[in-house]
Formats: sequence, structure tokens, C-alpha cells
Amino acid sequence: MSFEGYFRSLVSGERRGLVDRLLLAFLVMFSVPYGIVVRLRALAYAKGIFRVHRLNRPVISVGNLTVGGTGKTPMVALVTRLLMERGKRVAVISRGYGGSLEGETRIVSDGYTVFLTAAEAGDEPVHLATAVPGLMAVIGSDRHAAGRLALEQLNPDVFILDDGFQHLRLHRDLNILLMDCRSPLGNGHTLPAGLLREPPSALKRADLVVYTRCAGVGAPSVHGTVPSCRAGHSLTGVELLPSGDRQPFEKLRGRRGVAFAGIAEPEAFFASLRDKGVDIVATVPFDDHCRYGEPEVARLAETCRTAGADFLITTGKDAVKLTPLLGGLGPVYVAVLEMRLIDLNPLETAIDKVL
Repeated sequence: MSFEGYFRSLVSGERRGLVDRLLLAFLVMFSVPYGIVVRLRALAYAKGIFRVHRLNRPVISVGNLTVGGTGKTPMVALVTRLLMERGKRVAVISRGYGGSLEGETRIVSDGYTVFLTAAEAGDEPVHLATAVPGLMAVIGSDRHAAGRLALEQLNPDVFILDDGFQHLRLHRDLNILLMDCRSPLGNGHTLPAGLLREPPSALKRADLVVYTRCAGVGAPSVHGTVPSCRAGHSLTGVELLPSGDRQPFEKLRGRRGVAFAGIAEPEAFFASLRDKGVDIVATVPFDDHCRYGEPEVARLAETCRTAGADFLITTGKDAVKLTPLLGGLGPVYVAVLEMRLIDLNPLETAIDKVL
């Protein structure tokens, strides 16, 4: 098991051995000062001690309180499509995490051409620019500078700040907070004893809470007076790489597959594939934001050989990084993930207020 996998199982309470409990108690001691620091930081921005920068276009932030795994990327795609249906030119601002150009301010896509690879710009902005035709994308650790670059060269009508809940340096007109319906606050502890990036009190900064992965169940009541709505994820089909031809899952019936993913919760992805009737004979979990290279390709090829598999299947975020390496593998499919809002009106009402 990877360190990340062990950490998630530790803070979720799955590991209850004596050593595990002692380790968690030790980590709690560090969560307390961490929580104090992030509270003071948020207060400094709220009181004007730290400067908040503005762009002269509406900014919609999509983010979360926890580390990974709330469905942020499909939510950004959903909000983008809602804005485009209103005739808006949309640009997403991303940090560019995991790319070789992380820290630089660069244009990823002008809505027509994707200029950078996932290895350069990170998987999320490239995946979004590829999956949502017409979406413009820029990266930069200084999101205000990235937004200014987009204004100068792309002239968008509205910005989406990807993973922006903690990026308080940039003013946002709408703050959308995603929370996992199954465990919205995790174990209640901040890092490093839990998955929370900030204490639960930070929830009051949200203008709208979207509970994801609801799967037909009611939303937990942790949002107080903040408006909320529910959303569910579903896999809607597969696309064959590199052509992108969309096919239903029925096309994979009678064939054996190896599923792999470098995301926050790969096991949830594997389970979703099995729920769709895909015959998964082996799984290969990689670390979140895995940078694929020859060792990873060799591991996948060997797993296919030993498992007697007919194809590989992965996520969209993994696919944009793997495409240049397909020569050493057999058929590779991408499972198409879409988000569906169970109650759309709160989101539409929130968007209408800022446009």
C-alpha cells in the first residue's frame, strides 16, 4: 500500500491497531497549531491585512475543504457548460499542479487549441480543456496574474477558479464549496491528522455548498444557513484512445479489463466500473497525479499479460498524461465521468446573481 493509501485508511478509522491509534494521536498534536495558522491567515485576508486582488470579470470559485476526492473536475465542467449555455466565454484558472511549468503563468488553451501537454500544465487543466470544447484555460501559482494574462489575450466573460476555496488572494464573486455526501468533514481533524485543509468553521465563507456523491441519499446538515444542493457522479460510457470514439459500456461485455488510476480514490473508480458490468480482472492504483513514464507503462503491460486481459481502462485525468505512451500498450479506454445535479435550482440561482 502507498503512503497516501495508508494515510487515508488511517484518518478514516479503517486502521484501528495500537500503532495506528498512537500515530493518529501523535498527528492530532500537529493539527491544532495547523488549524490556528490557517484560521489566522483567513482572518488576515478578511480584515484587509493581506491584500485581496480583483479581476474586472466575475470569478466563480470551485473548491473543497478536504484533500482531494470530492469531484471537483466534473463540477468545474458542469458549471462551465451552464455558463456557456448562457452565451458566456469561460476561462478556467488553475495552479497547474504536477506539471513541469508549475509556477509559471501560461495559456493552456484558447478554446480552440490546447497548447500545452498534461506533463507541462498538469492533468486537470488539460483534461478540462480537452473535455469541454470552447473552454479557455490558464495556469499560474499567482492566479491573479494568470487571470490578467487571460484578460489581455483571451477576453473571457467569466472566470472559474479551479480548486480556489483556499486561494484567498483572489476575490471571487461566487464561492462554491464541494463536500462529499458520505463523509463531508472526514474525521473532523485538519491536516495532518485528518483530510481537512481548514477547520469546519471555514464553511461560512461558502456561498453555496454542493454535496457530491449523494447517490440518491439526503444531504447531511452541516452547512448551516448556507444554500446547498446535491449532486451525483455517474460513468456514462467509454472512449477509445487516441481516437476518442464514444461507446457504451456494453461494447466491453465478454472482454477482460485491467483498470488503473492515479487519483485520490482509485478504489471508488474501480468499484464504479464493476457496477457498470465491466469485467475487471486486475486493478493498478497509482499515486494521485501520477506522472506516467516507462516504468508505469511496463507495469501496466505486465499486469495485462499476467491477468490475460484484453484491454486497459482509466480516468480522463490519467488519459491526458498517458496518450503519448500508448505505443507500448494494447487497447486503452477512458471511462467518461459526468456530474448530475439532483436539485439544480440553487446553483442556477447563485450563478444568476453574479452574471
